[in-house]
Amino acid sequence: MPKKTRAIKYTDQKKAWAKRTISNKPYALESREIAKVFLIICEGVNTEPSYFKSFPLGNALVESYGLGSSKTALVEKILRIMEEDEDIREKEIWVVFDFDIQLNNLEKQKLDYNKAIDLATKNGINVAYSNDSFELWFLLHYLPLDIKWTREEYYKKLSELWNCNYERAAKKIDFCRRIYTKLEEDKASSQDAAIVRADRLCEEFQDITFADKNPCTTVHQLVKELNKYL
Repeated sequence: MPKKTRAIKYTDQKKAWAKRTISNKPYALESREIAKVFLIICEGVNTEPSYFKSFPLGNALVESYGLGSSKTALVEKILRIMEEDEDIREKEIWVVFDFDIQLNNLEKQKLDYNKAIDLATKNGINVAYSNDSFELWFLLHYLPLDIKWTREEYYKKLSELWNCNYERAAKKIDFCRRIYTKLEEDKASSQDAAIVRADRLCEEFQDITFADKNPCTTVHQLVKELNKYL
């Protein structure tokens, strides 16, 4: 894509997708020449947007927001945004969500999860999904995982690794903004290893539905794209 010069603003309060304030607070306001804009719209409002906005990119920009909608509803909301705002089409659009298993609603969850991924893919939206939890991506920086953990188990392991109550800490925006740096600076952590491990998990699952791919994450595919602009 040809390079463009534009004033960079991380949020536009008039846009439908910029209504939520908790994760839309600008990190900085500056002007620079950019080659690509990543629009990353997340199901979660704290952890995921803060993590992606923490990537120290050069000539690319991350706009990331948490809309608090789940799966198919989130994708449908993005499709409406694309119809209403022509500028969106110039950006590389990603949707980020996880499965977050609920045993009393499992079959309905599976249908929604599979439908959301299919709908996004058919409409040119990139998907960074995780089953069961987004935190799988963080843990893959430390160790290979091939068992079906719940998000509570992910939280417990991260609490041990980071010497904190992860579930409580992750509700604080300042903590979430430090996760990228924490992973980069921790000698026990390796993003390269996480990418290899995530790739391996994806390769292990063939001819089954997205909802049955567990553990599995495609967050590494988005990370690899962002890394091109570090």
